[in-house]
Amino acid sequence: MNPDFDTYRLSDEHEALREAVRALAEKEIAPYAAEVDDQGRYPIETQNALVKAGFQAVTIPEEYGGQGADELAGCIVIEEVARVCASSSLIPAVNGLGLTPILLSASDELKREVLPSIAAGDAMISYALSEREAGSDAASMKTRARRDGDEWVLAGTKCWITNAGQSTWYTVMAVTDPEKKANGISAFVVHRDDPGFEVGPKERKLGINGSPTREIYFTDCRIPATRIIGAEGTGFKTALATLDHTRPTIGAQAVGIAQGALDAATAYIKERKQFGRTIGEFQGVQFMLADMAMKVEAARQLVYVATSRAERGEPNLGFISSAAKCFASDTAMSVTTDAVQLLGGYGYTKDFPVERMMRDAKITQIYEGTNQIQRMVMARALLK
Repeated sequence: MNPDFDTYRLSDEHEALREAVRALAEKEIAPYAAEVDDQGRYPIETQNALVKAGFQAVTIPEEYGGQGADELAGCIVIEEVARVCASSSLIPAVNGLGLTPILLSASDELKREVLPSIAAGDAMISYALSEREAGSDAASMKTRARRDGDEWVLAGTKCWITNAGQSTWYTVMAVTDPEKKANGISAFVVHRDDPGFEVGPKERKLGINGSPTREIYFTDCRIPATRIIGAEGTGFKTALATLDHTRPTIGAQAVGIAQGALDAATAYIKERKQFGRTIGEFQGVQFMLADMAMKVEAARQLVYVATSRAERGEPNLGFISSAAKCFASDTAMSVTTDAVQLLGGYGYTKDFPVERMMRDAKITQIYEGTNQIQRMVMARALLK
């Protein structure tokens, strides 16, 4: 045996990052998680703590004022925050989603305009792709953008925008040439102060109640022509490439939620007594716990492999990114449901965190592409 064999082992830097984020999450985020969910309020304590520690958007390159961390580090941050509060984990997760199109395709000028404010924690960024009639079929979007001299003019509505109202910047996909269908979609960056931009009311949701989800409206919204991301007509390609990089981050969020539920269930069954002994001594309960832990670890490793391949810029990321998101989110739903079961009646109350985790887990099977879409992506990659 060789103790220095490093394949399939996180670096010391990644392990140190996990310890730092976990310590911060336990101290600065966990104490507010139940209140944030119950009141449906934005977790400002989390935002302040993440910004102070520099964890709000770790993948921004150093040349734009960021940490210059790799995508695996970004996933570890999301995972550890989600372990105590899924709503809070959407601060680094959605920053990552919103800025990835810029990192992939924007001009250096646009990067320098947008990224430093996010790196400094003065701004956040959201991602606007979906519409009411263009969810899984995103290419059928109706939002339009037309060139008018030195400006682009946007008109339309985007929905399901995470952290809308809290974010300063918005990465927006809009149709610039309807005749070209998917190849006629372009990507833009919109600022909340741009004329014609407006944010709608909060959605009433099952979970992630601390993270606002809203529609955003563009009423002849005018932005400088320089705020187009990449060339005209490349927006949908940028959107798909973005998802290849960010779907594993949803997997990381799901792993964090599942780990939090597993930790809570483990602690409970070691203390809860029935029939004169702790319920953790019963084999049936042990089997449930073992299956939960096995699924969580399998999901974690799949997420880490997927995000590492994305960081290396490997081609054909569709299968592994979809597999990581799909498997991890299905695991989160399964594990949190089992955690509620292990806690019995207590698990169904808000006195324990597992019911919140079960509600929060559900969205990971839906956003950034439903798990049915993920299976389609995987199958197409296999049959290609």
